[in-house]
Amino acid sequence: MRPQNQVARDRLEAELRKSPRSSAAGLAERLSISVPTLLRILREQEDRVLRAGAASRTRYALRRPLRGSSRPIPLFRVDSHGRGHEAGVLDLVEPEGSLLDLAGLGWPVDAEHRDGWWAGLPYPLYDMRPQGFLGRSFARRHAADLEVSPDPEKWHDDQIVLALSRYGADCAGNLILGEAAYTRWMDTLAKAEAPHPERGLEARYLELAQQVASQGVAESSAAGKFPKFTASRERPGAATPHVIVKFSGSDDSLNDSATVRRWSDLLVCEHLALASLARATALPVAASRILQAGGRTFLEVERFDRHGLHGRSELISLASLDAALLGSTQNDWPRVAARIANDLKLAALGMEQAIRLIWWYGKLIANSDMHPGNLSFTFAAAPGVVPVLNPAPVYDMLPMNYAPLAGGEVAPREFNPALPLPSERSDWHTACAAALDFWHSAAIEPRISEPFRALARANHDRLAEVRERM
Repeated sequence: MRPQNQVARDRLEAELRKSPRSSAAGLAERLSISVPTLLRILREQEDRVLRAGAASRTRYALRRPLRGSSRPIPLFRVDSHGRGHEAGVLDLVEPEGSLLDLAGLGWPVDAEHRDGWWAGLPYPLYDMRPQGFLGRSFARRHAADLEVSPDPEKWHDDQIVLALSRYGADCAGNLILGEAAYTRWMDTLAKAEAPHPERGLEARYLELAQQVASQGVAESSAAGKFPKFTASRERPGAATPHVIVKFSGSDDSLNDSATVRRWSDLLVCEHLALASLARATALPVAASRILQAGGRTFLEVERFDRHGLHGRSELISLASLDAALLGSTQNDWPRVAARIANDLKLAALGMEQAIRLIWWYGKLIANSDMHPGNLSFTFAAAPGVVPVLNPAPVYDMLPMNYAPLAGGEVAPREFNPALPLPSERSDWHTACAAALDFWHSAAIEPRISEPFRALARANHDRLAEVRERM
């Protein structure tokens, strides 16, 4: 004789696949049973059924297996002292979506996500995913083992989770997904390899650049378009030995190739742009320096999500925060920042003005690549406490309007400084002073080619002329 309500038991999984995040009342009605009976059946299936939400918000869904395993995937965090902690668990949901209590971890969430349900992946994982130049190198290195495309832009959510849970030991921020990735991180602690000494660093960077350029070898998934690698180097007074190093192409002489020379100029300009912004404002900027050797220019940028040898801290990009909580899909940083402050109530005092200054500065130094992935926020995650977002140190700030075209051509470009509305004039003038300092620095910098120095002089004079009319 079949057990009572066996038909409902047989239909439960199908109903949860068809209608994930169902309430008990709605699920019971579709199964033609009472709510108490449904709850008994759900308790019998607790290894397959997910439950989240309090009281009337309680919802149920079916676990989605990852490569045949329905086990929850543990999430870990590394604090600023380099200690690892259990942070939570990630569950995948049938037929799509996931469950992770970010609010319980002290991360920013809105009302829609307060119970931990996500239509895709929890947004920190999208910041951690392999992307940019290093992400493509990461994907090529591990594609065969993971049985995924060598192009990480083609990965779906399950493939992102698989890659992070196996190899994501050195992602942006302080989260590590999965026991295998966490074990990899602990292995680095056990080896305790010393940072590379200052002496001989140029030779080491040349070696790493050649390795990356020829083989695409990289273990980090930091984003970006420049060829780059991550490294650990020793430098007195540095907040951390961990750096991201961008590099130009190699020529016997930087005068041999207009394309290589222009990329070299832009790397030097990025360093100068950060320095000028730091001099003219109180904004935090990423620490950087330029090294040149073997026909290459290297821009070394300290990782501000790393502290000391092993410490880490939370980091979130405007791109993932906007996509998950606002959905504005705008590249206008000040507008999105205003919504973060007004709609989400997460902004630190002065955050909106800081972002307006960064935005105007980028416009006035001809930065044409100010996408939402190039602005991030720091915060201190604490369970039960509403997080407060502060702009992370400025990074990827350079005159990308003058980058070579895809085919390598260095095309002439006009400089037409963006102009403010009357209400924006004060921020514009502050940013303008920093931009004038940048263009002057670039105009006299001996590591920049004479053609670009001439361009910088012309842009300085043009901007100074415009300022007089503002």
